Amino acid sequence: MSVGETGRDRAVEERALLPAALRGVSVPIGVVAVLVVAVVGVLYAGHGQPGRVDRWFVDPTDDTVGQPWRGVALALDSLGEPVAAVLLVGAVAVGCLVRRRPRAAVFMVAATVGAVVMATLLKHVVGRTIHGDSNLSYPSGHTAFFTALAVGVALVVDGRRGVVLGAALVAGAAMGWAQVALGAHYPTDVLGGWCVALALTFALARLIDVTARRASRDASFPAPK
Repeated sequence: MSVGETGRDRAVEERALLPAALRGVSVPIGVVAVLVVAVVGVLYAGHGQPGRVDRWFVDPTDDTVGQPWRGVALALDSLGEPVAAVLLVGAVAVGCLVRRRPRAAVFMVAATVGAVVMATLLKHVVGRTIHGDSNLSYPSGHTAFFTALAVGVALVVDGRRGVVLGAALVAGAAMGWAQVALGAHYPTDVLGGWCVALALTFALARLIDVTARRASRDASFPAPK
């Protein structure tokens, strides 16, 4: 391999979305997350009531908090609503482009949109409801979106394993608490949404890195004329 190719590969590595410190743990995390989503989905498919695990935490059928915490929960919930979500993701993507990181901008949009789409599809597959047959609840799309956003930002801005995993935990816990506190989801719904985001975000980051690295190597070997 030439010196120029080595330098190019190192540059690609430095811009990697999923740093080396996270690659090893991201695989088992992703596998466990997928298993949790699948198992919980099977257990509560077609149900319209909280399960035993849900009742360990709270009876998630009505608002469970008063002011001022209700205001905090509503503020968190609003971040997952369509307009606010688009503005948040757009601002982060623009920030990535300003810093000349187009791959990171694509990743942020793909991760957050993908998390919401996956959660929505799974809701129709599982068919779990809350507050009536028309309110599909598993997994929580708000939790999936907010976790994916937090993990994505942590990967792009910092990339250290502790920071990324800490961001995932804090974001999932915060939005999950808000959803349960407002009676919008069961606790197991937010667990499912959190796991959807973990599995999708790490896998997508790795896929984009591998694709970019292959594209860079292909570009270094132009086709013969």
